[in-house]
Amino acid sequence: MNFDFPTILVGATLFTGLVWALDAMLLAPARRRKAAGLVGSGTASDSVQVAATLKESTLVEYCKSFFPVILAVLLLRSFLVEPFRIPSGSMMPTLLVGDFILVNKFSYGIRLPVVNTKIIEVGKPQRGDVVVFRYPKDPSVDYIKRVVGLPGDRIGYYNKVVYINGEPAGQVPGGVYIGKGSGVSMSGASRRREQLSDVQHDILVMPRTPGLEGEYVAGEDEYFVMGDNRDNSNDSRFWGSVPGSHLVGKAFSIWMNWDSANGGVGLDRIGTKIH
Repeated sequence: MNFDFPTILVGATLFTGLVWALDAMLLAPARRRKAAGLVGSGTASDSVQVAATLKESTLVEYCKSFFPVILAVLLLRSFLVEPFRIPSGSMMPTLLVGDFILVNKFSYGIRLPVVNTKIIEVGKPQRGDVVVFRYPKDPSVDYIKRVVGLPGDRIGYYNKVVYINGEPAGQVPGGVYIGKGSGVSMSGASRRREQLSDVQHDILVMPRTPGLEGEYVAGEDEYFVMGDNRDNSNDSRFWGSVPGSHLVGKAFSIWMNWDSANGGVGLDRIGTKIH
């Protein structure tokens, strides 16, 4: 079950903010007038009754306490940085199962939460970026892949090699991959260093495993994305390019790793830069 956390945050911010505003504009003045009346009429036996009259309801107290916190989380998560967890091995060896990553939300433009409307243009994805996006076939699900093709690019994939507008992406053998924890099933894969424009990164391929080959063209404002674990990734080769409107942000750092199959917290992953 997927929870629409941005919508929940917006709803909680509006609710707590409206309760606080309603109390400040209407209820609090009414309480003060009532307390003043008690004092002026001499019916208030002591300060306890006046204090009880001025006391806010429990709901108002909670809303006043939580509104600034929820608003700060909403702004931070919507416009600056959002955390994500990697649930699968499609981006191995760059990202491992259980990695908790941070995503820059303003790299590709500032968007309003929930409606995802871009209000400020900041930049465009570059070839080699690791991006989080809303899965085109189910926008309620977030995916993470690497940008291989930019709008208008002709992308080919043959014999485990990416071709961009007819030119092969450089590959340098990096030995045999030894996986750990949840990624142990990829042990024995061929590790290669791939060059996409100015970005060098490692990929995994299974030389004897047939892969989906073919040629594709990224349309206007569309991005062709692939997982670094080339033979174990559900990516643009299967369902097409990612519209620019589906982009969430650029992944830039791993802040924690938790893989129960590898003993829990992976201290060596903390603070790793994503490239």
